[in-house]
Amino acid sequence: METVKTRILLVEDDPSLGPLLQEYLDAKGFETKLADDGKKGADLFFKGSFDLLLLDVMMPVKDGLTLAKEIRVSDKNIPIIFLTAKSMKEDTIEGFSAGADDYITKPFSMEELLARVTAVLRRTNKIRSSESEEVNFKIGKYQFNSEKQILQHDGIEQKLTTKESQLLRLLCVHQNDVLDRTFALKSIWQDDNYFNGRSMDVYIAKLRKYLKDDSKVEIINIHGKGFKLLVNQ
Repeated sequence: METVKTRILLVEDDPSLGPLLQEYLDAKGFETKLADDGKKGADLFFKGSFDLLLLDVMMPVKDGLTLAKEIRVSDKNIPIIFLTAKSMKEDTIEGFSAGADDYITKPFSMEELLARVTAVLRRTNKIRSSESEEVNFKIGKYQFNSEKQILQHDGIEQKLTTKESQLLRLLCVHQNDVLDRTFALKSIWQDDNYFNGRSMDVYIAKLRKYLKDDSKVEIINIHGKGFKLLVNQ
């Protein structure tokens, strides 16, 4: 039986870089469609079926940010990675506001691109498949039931609030991997504004307090990225 390949839509206007990326991704087992401007990219997206989008930010006819916003209206879940020559913080924020899952600045290595693509696919697939299935998690010495919102340790039960439970669940799904800050804010608070960000920091501090009795469990900050739930063996 033929394996179904992960389908990537690559929208890149650089005539040398676009075909090179397409060839590399195809060689790594993906099925890649290439468009050289935002309008052609939109046409391909709405006619086809894709698992991930790689969008250049600065493009003729229609730029990547505009294209991403249009796509997000009809598909809120498809992973989007922006490719850009800009590295300014404002552009990164604008990219995430447009619905990006990740951001990679040119010039980048093929290995870095592959790592980002693989990580985003793994992260989003984990979230989608686990949303309706997994409710019980083991966190070191703790047992966590996200449905009942209960964290248990040595027979002691800690009842969590809804947001505490949602945030801990996302951390568990991404255990030993980075939970993107913007993704968490949009998933739980529906908005990644400054005030919600401060609110999430308070919840992270509370979760750290709940998990303090196991020295092998920690929630660490990943600067500029998000958080990571580490469970040391």
